[in-house]
Amino acid sequence: MTNLNGNPLFMERAIELAEIARDIGEVPVGSVVVKENEIIGEGYNSCIQLSDPSAHAEMIALKNAAKFERNYRLVDCDLYVTIEPCLMCYGAMIHARIKNLFFGADEPKAGVVKSNPILIDKINLNHKINFSGGMMRERCACLMQKFFHARRKTKKMF
Repeated sequence: MTNLNGNPLFMERAIELAEIARDIGEVPVGSVVVKENEIIGEGYNSCIQLSDPSAHAEMIALKNAAKFERNYRLVDCDLYVTIEPCLMCYGAMIHARIKNLFFGADEPKAGVVKSNPILIDKINLNHKINFSGGMMRERCACLMQKFFHARRKTKKMF
């Protein structure tokens, strides 16, 4: 993990986006792409809404940023996300050439940056992303915990 200083205002926006996902029944994850201290792309989990297994918050934020930039390369851009990214999202970040990654809570099962780095450490990648985890960790983790607690509680009722 690199010692990076991200801007909490961008993580705050990612949390707002995660709350939108939660409110529509999606797993509460939000993400923003930032260039020169300006948000150029944002997204929230929309897999159910879009019937698309790739519609993770990071993927949508990357797509929106690439459209804004009119370039699939997002050189010198940072990505903020409420939860540690999965392998698919991290792969997209590598292809986009994201410079710095800031995430909130760890994702012990599917996270590949900190929780399960062996998945990316064994691959010869052509781009390295600096990362820092733990920004607003408690708030990000709480969103996920409450969401899945409520989901389990609802399933037991039926």
